[in-house]
Amino acid sequence: LIGFVGPLMIVLAFSFIPQKTFEFTGEWTLDNYRYIFQGSYYRGLLWSLGFGIATVSILFLACYPLAFGIAKVFGKWSTPFTLALVLPLFVSENVRLFGWTLILIKGGGILAGTMKFLFGLDTGTLLYEPGTILMGLCYVYLPFMLFPIVLGVSMIPKDLVESASDLGASRLQIFREIEIPIAMPGILVGGLLSFILAVGAISEAKVLGGMAVITIANEIQHEFTY
Repeated sequence: LIGFVGPLMIVLAFSFIPQKTFEFTGEWTLDNYRYIFQGSYYRGLLWSLGFGIATVSILFLACYPLAFGIAKVFGKWSTPFTLALVLPLFVSENVRLFGWTLILIKGGGILAGTMKFLFGLDTGTLLYEPGTILMGLCYVYLPFMLFPIVLGVSMIPKDLVESASDLGASRLQIFREIEIPIAMPGILVGGLLSFILAVGAISEAKVLGGMAVITIANEIQHEFTY
């Protein structure tokens, strides 16, 4: 309650005090809510929600096969494969995003230079586009979706799947009626983590998007710091 609900209550209280003030003793007002709906803040909110939904959808499609492989298929290779996915978390998110900038930037970028050297093609820049921001979100938050799903998939009993198969269930039926329901707690945890982090992300829109898209987190930061 102190660590989660408490900060939310403080933010809620801030929403009723006059702009650019941080004192709760003054007169409370609804002007802030009028200001939000009369301005363009809803655009940033819609962009953020759209990025969050798209990130969760893409990561689920990408992570479920990986999670199934780690939990059920790779065997002794699961540990080194997992370590390979964990190691990037030891590097700052901003550093990794600037690494993508070096790859995608026009002219001096690794991708543009490689394509020009090998095929004589001028690819231009892939930066500062909504699709690039989405790619950055999926890249950064993949482990937060993957590892909860790994835990969910690891709870699927092998003998239950074999029994369903012996009784004539198709692979699709096994996936739909056994694997997904049992793995659902992990899927929900991964989806919630990824969605919350993606909606509140700032660096991806700034570094890879060049502020071409203003997310709600950028709007909030601006209002609190300027």
